[in-house]
Amino acid sequence: MTKLPRPKIRTTGTGKARSRKAEGAGSASPQPIIHGAVPPREVLLEFISENPDRASKREIAKAFGLKGDARIELKEALKALEQDGLVQKSRKSLTRPGALPPVTVLDITTRDKDGDLIGRPAEWPEELGVAPAVAIRQSSSDMKKGKTPVGGLGDRVLAKIFPSKDRAGPAYTARVIKVIDKRRGALLGVFREMPGGGGRLMPIERRGEEMVIEAADLGDAKDGDLVEVEVGRAGSRLGLPRARVLSVVGSVASEKAISMIAIHAHGIPYIFPQSVLDEAEAAKPATMAHREDWRHVPLITIDPADAKDHDDAVYAEPDPSPDNPGGVIVTVAIADVSYYVRAKSPLDREALKRGNSVYFPDRVVPMLPERISNDLCSLREGVDRPALAVRMVFSREGRKAGHTFHRIMMKSAAKLSYQQAQAAIDGKPDDKTGPLLEPILKPLWVAYATMKRGRDRRQPLELDMPERKIILKPDGTVDRVFIPDRLDAHKLIEEMMIQANVAAAETLEKKQQKLIYRVHDAPTLSKQEVLREFLGTIGLSLAKGNLRSNSFNGILAKALDTPHQTMVNEMVLRSQSQAVYSPENIGHFGLNLLKYAHFTSPIRRYADLIVHRALVGSLGLGEGGITPDEEAALDDIAAEISTFERRAMAAERDTINRLIAHHLAERVGEEFDGQISGVTKSGLFVTLPQFGADGFIPVSTLGRDYFLYDEAHQALTGEKSGLGYQLGDSVSVRLAEAVPLAGALRFEMLSEGRKMPAGTRSFHKASRRPKIPGTARRRGRR
Repeated sequence: MTKLPRPKIRTTGTGKARSRKAEGAGSASPQPIIHGAVPPREVLLEFISENPDRASKREIAKAFGLKGDARIELKEALKALEQDGLVQKSRKSLTRPGALPPVTVLDITTRDKDGDLIGRPAEWPEELGVAPAVAIRQSSSDMKKGKTPVGGLGDRVLAKIFPSKDRAGPAYTARVIKVIDKRRGALLGVFREMPGGGGRLMPIERRGEEMVIEAADLGDAKDGDLVEVEVGRAGSRLGLPRARVLSVVGSVASEKAISMIAIHAHGIPYIFPQSVLDEAEAAKPATMAHREDWRHVPLITIDPADAKDHDDAVYAEPDPSPDNPGGVIVTVAIADVSYYVRAKSPLDREALKRGNSVYFPDRVVPMLPERISNDLCSLREGVDRPALAVRMVFSREGRKAGHTFHRIMMKSAAKLSYQQAQAAIDGKPDDKTGPLLEPILKPLWVAYATMKRGRDRRQPLELDMPERKIILKPDGTVDRVFIPDRLDAHKLIEEMMIQANVAAAETLEKKQQKLIYRVHDAPTLSKQEVLREFLGTIGLSLAKGNLRSNSFNGILAKALDTPHQTMVNEMVLRSQSQAVYSPENIGHFGLNLLKYAHFTSPIRRYADLIVHRALVGSLGLGEGGITPDEEAALDDIAAEISTFERRAMAAERDTINRLIAHHLAERVGEEFDGQISGVTKSGLFVTLPQFGADGFIPVSTLGRDYFLYDEAHQALTGEKSGLGYQLGDSVSVRLAEAVPLAGALRFEMLSEGRKMPAGTRSFHKASRRPKIPGTARRRGRR
């Protein structure tokens, strides 16, 4: 075998940590604080910032000596702060919200009293309460020229965000960069004919309502069609709103209709323009220009058995260097999408518009046409394919000692499924894996064992949240739902991809090349306090101060094999921030990594395509490098693709909910074993582990007792009986109602409640006095 270039071994230090930009709107001049009077807004905000776990209305009133009418005035002041997005509710406390990214996707929803447009983030976690308000401003130069503001009511826009200096208004101001989507105020629903002409629009959202469609407003709609409608005034029958059909999407009886509902409801582009298809079809196979010939290297792909595209391949071998005894060299090769998809081309514009591929049980909405994703950039067995490869050297202890990137031409030696590769390692090779076992598969597993030592030392967050897979029948309905086995083959590929992503980020930083990172911030103080209070109710504790991922792993380990295991995993997950894309690096908390960028899936993620271009350009690897215009737009690109990722996740989740609701619609009245997966003051969410389905039990149906919501314990408890239900409890339920189009299930509780522990309130503990702005706490500040 031809000897390959060995990566240069170098010591990778952490360097100085980048300082984070200060959050918030700055500090105002001190104002006098009068005991017994509601303090100014800026003083309230400073108090809430200083006391994230002691900022309930009761504690604020106590701290400032407010009584009687002053408490009512305080309530109104806090409500105004929340409406302006300056604070958010967390349990009974208030906290300052995390700062919006410098570039954010906004939905323009209303106007203020002066007629200025007000927007709110397009994606905002429900648990954070009201999304912060953002005032859409017009530049002074545009105002002088008499230009109208960019964007209008109902539009979705990409905007530059600035903290507001005006404490009397919204938390942020924004300048619109571009309009992403012009909204018409249209809704989706299913048309059902009614006797005598006309019909009803049946909602597809859980909180939707029926609407009347008169015969004159039907257009071409037929019974069972999924339609887009414009909402008008209330109809004459039953007081229902009236709607007019704008367009017919298709029939809900057709195959793949369920995912089509989600595609249209979330505005996911799914039809490639002809110019994009033409460019893809005209693409020619890559040449050897600027490439190393690695076709003799026995790289293999290991993917799900039903995968149609293969964008990553791996190979491992012992390190022959005497300076690295027991070390290994791991090679990861990734399809060279940057060669085919060039900046500002029709392919590139469409890929950015989509942001990522979207995966439904019955279809995939790809980021790139099949000519690219399933053909030219699929690392097919025995076929020449262009790739970017990284060769990484690991010591016996699993520490990465160095790495190098190469632009190559490769030829996959084999296409294997996870199950195939695992079976061979477990002593059951087949005709294909038998000859690969000694030369290829066993060295890969040896390398994984070496890398795992480094992973175990790093201690990333280890949540146990199994993912369910839905298998469909030929007609598109659900056949079965199951939890796939988590194999070492899965973990091997995952760890090798993670290390390749780290290597990409390190290389680009060393070259001082701008890039898009995958970042994951630490949990906010308010979320930490919610989790800490909950854990205290079951005898567990969470340290205070700067937490690391292993702080949570200790909690998860203590809950293992206890009745609280599922509940603790769920609450730890809820405490985490959401990973996003950003040109500013803050590290990845969950993976416990200082530098991390997505590099390994450019077929299905636009962020990875940007990283590929950055590597090609900064390393001088030929055509297809990043352009100056792209570098200047990384803030915008990161904001857009972060939003599109959340859009995809919501569409995938909605589709699964609808499929399961369809599957169970004929089983109304049957009894099921379930587990309480959510507790609110309105009722209980119950998951059926057998199906991965979630349904709701309204609190009004639990019995005659008056049920109290205990957020600390995540429980509903009967006031008189003391019996109740808690997150994680196993229960028996009866399916009372299934609404397939909305993906909604309603259950009736069959299990009797259990005796609940006495509730606790964090503000009763008074372990320390809250900090009041303007008091002696300023002494000693440096």
